[in-house]
Amino acid sequence: MVGILLAAGYGRRFGGDKLSHPLVDGLPMAVVAARALRAACPHSVAVVRPEQVDLAGRLAAEGLTVVTCAAAREGMGYSLAAGVTATPEAAGWVVALGDMPFVQPGTLRQVADALTDGAALAAPFHAGRRGHPVGFAARWRDALRQLTGDAGARAILGAHGDLLWRIESDDAGVLRDVDTPEDLLRPA
Repeated sequence: MVGILLAAGYGRRFGGDKLSHPLVDGLPMAVVAARALRAACPHSVAVVRPEQVDLAGRLAAEGLTVVTCAAAREGMGYSLAAGVTATPEAAGWVVALGDMPFVQPGTLRQVADALTDGAALAAPFHAGRRGHPVGFAARWRDALRQLTGDAGARAILGAHGDLLWRIESDDAGVLRDVDTPEDLLRPA
């Protein structure tokens, strides 16, 4: 299984470079998310925009292969497609978000394990809500490589929800997306 960290966002609602924003431990948000992903998926890639040189260096130092996606400015679909295209040998992908640093490594591992055990799609659920990361088996390779726009893989999940392997989780981090500075103040 290959981990894909989507880290090409602009952080407009945050008011700047949220992925480099230090958390309580002083580590940048994207580095925390990258470490959790690598703990679950030792072979992981991070997708960034070409101008994110500093962030790319930090993520490479964490052991992720950095994939640069110029089209990322046009939407998350392009970033996800770039990550999948860069890892054609994968048996599946665990797709994590750079602005979700509170997901526990064990949860990421559960998603990877579900794919290994035969799930076509897998995601954690907390308090009845689907969270992140989302896992995709290799059968979705072509569909993922063709993604565009900002919806990411929502269309795949929407059209094939019956194939989704639900992982019930007590990890509230699967729902804790950081879009604004106030989101960092919310309790877990």
